[in-house]
Amino acid sequence: MIKITLPDGSIREFEGAVTPLEVARSISEGLARNTISAVLNGTQVEITTPITGDATLQLLTWNDDLGKKAFWHSSAHLLAQAIMEFYPQAKLTIGPAIEQGFYYDVDFGDEVLSEKDFEKIEKKMLENAKKNTTFSLYPVSKADALKEYADNPYKTELITNLNDGEITFCTHDNFTDLCRGGHIPATGIVKAVKILNAAGAYWRGDEKNKQLTRVYGISFPKQKDLTEYLERLEEAKRRDHRKLGKELGIFAFSEKVGAGLPLWLPKGTALRKKLEEFLSAAQKKSGYEFVMTPHIGAKELYVTSGHWDKYGADSFQPIKTPNEGEEFMLKPMNCPHHCEIYKVGQWSYKDLPKRFAEFGTVYRYEQSGELHGLTRVRGFTQDDAHIFCTPDQLLAEFENVIDLTLYVFESLGFEDFVTQVSLRDPEKKEKYIGSDENWKKAEDAIVQAAKKKGLNYVIEYGEAAFYGPKLDFMVKDALGRRWQLGTIQVDYNLPERFDLWYTGSDGEKHRPVMIHRAPFGSMERFIAILLENTAGDFPLWLAPDQFIILPISEKYVDYAKKVSQLLENHDICGLIDERNEKTGKKIRDAEMQKLPFMLIVGENEEANITVSVRRRGQGDLGEMSIEDFINYFKKEATI
Repeated sequence: MIKITLPDGSIREFEGAVTPLEVARSISEGLARNTISAVLNGTQVEITTPITGDATLQLLTWNDDLGKKAFWHSSAHLLAQAIMEFYPQAKLTIGPAIEQGFYYDVDFGDEVLSEKDFEKIEKKMLENAKKNTTFSLYPVSKADALKEYADNPYKTELITNLNDGEITFCTHDNFTDLCRGGHIPATGIVKAVKILNAAGAYWRGDEKNKQLTRVYGISFPKQKDLTEYLERLEEAKRRDHRKLGKELGIFAFSEKVGAGLPLWLPKGTALRKKLEEFLSAAQKKSGYEFVMTPHIGAKELYVTSGHWDKYGADSFQPIKTPNEGEEFMLKPMNCPHHCEIYKVGQWSYKDLPKRFAEFGTVYRYEQSGELHGLTRVRGFTQDDAHIFCTPDQLLAEFENVIDLTLYVFESLGFEDFVTQVSLRDPEKKEKYIGSDENWKKAEDAIVQAAKKKGLNYVIEYGEAAFYGPKLDFMVKDALGRRWQLGTIQVDYNLPERFDLWYTGSDGEKHRPVMIHRAPFGSMERFIAILLENTAGDFPLWLAPDQFIILPISEKYVDYAKKVSQLLENHDICGLIDERNEKTGKKIRDAEMQKLPFMLIVGENEEANITVSVRRRGQGDLGEMSIEDFINYFKKEATI
């Protein structure tokens, strides 16, 4: 008998070999109809894969993330098939599923794919999908695979790095591709497709390699799903932080300054400062001490920390000084500096935990093709802090940081997020530093804290930092894409590398545990997602300009200035519109600038020392005394 263990712990027994589809059918015909992929013993497989021994099995439908992954990966095959029918001289490279859809990187040679070609490719994909051909995965020897792709240097490179027994091809209809598997049963499940974009992409992400054309697409099992997605896409364009940042005067980029290095305009700077003040106040209550470190550090600092070994080749290169052999680096991380701050003092167990916080700017050389507004930049500011504690304090400190992060998210309306326990890849331990013992302690602590706090978390292997595992807070943007914002990390390794210690109750030296944490993650990415989630309608307490005074004629500008000063005295900040325009136009312009309050002043208001109040999205609130408006504002602006 073969025993199949399902995710709920139930076990189903079968006389002999069985497939995931047959397991699904044994549960219900409805489940069998909807099952499109499966995870067998931790590996995603087709639903026709034979199961010949006891196994764990997860059945996947379109509603599962991994189900969508199989659907979109299979759709990438349909895309490649259509491209080869129209461009037979093209050379295919790779075509994975991504978080929203799929892409295929193609070398079109002398031909150019443009937007006008998208429709014919979509039609061909659907035409081929309607044939309802099955995806067939089968093993191929390395010699035969190399022979098949003798004229394709990209596939040849991929095959060269594989061994016999690791190579499989996938065939559907008249199309075959090098592929590791994880497909839907047949092409007919794909009912709607859309080619979204075509952009340049270097082979293997290396600027030294040839630039290919990356064709992005998305597909769905129902036309209705595609229609809804395209509507969300239009809404996402309206909320795009790059568009809003320009319109609202939040940030800008300059070619002369450099790609990926944002310039914060006055309104954006005011926004950042308010966020910093908000978090600083919360941190102060939680016992953090504030520190500052330089933007550069001696190369040896990052050699000690391990950052040079892991990131040095792909980062900004060392800065040489007039002194022979002296080199500095732009700071890629704040943690080595904070380790050195800890070493300044001599601590006993009674002094711990020490919590050092800093809004520290760091620099990392992201590839130009990866840069994207504020979400991926080369210079960014982390709301960084490092906690040095005893092993006994670790769990409580970690839980306190979870509470702080959840407070930040709740205060700013970030409700659509998941938590991810990011562990090291057990098959590639060479990517990480530290002993197996320390990694196990760190990973166990994170899982224990996440369980105790009742977080709905997922585990991702291979996503840990090189020095320790993480608990990441993944927030969705307006298009449903997930971005890492808040992060909390447990680290036993840097305290060893920097020889950090404290005196224990036994009078002996002991090694502290280090917690890295950043509730915002980075100011840049946090503000990008905040812009998109709010569409620029920031919470009242956070708005860079909270009011605009609209004098109905130039005669009342002086009164407007008096009102403005009274409000500024109560830390309510705003503008005066002194333009010689009609009040209606001023109101429309203020609405476009997403200013929360419009205060209209004229003869009556000046005589009564009042303002006529309009609130964005609510309309006319009537005439108020200055004092009444201040009280109303403060009540509305509480966090």
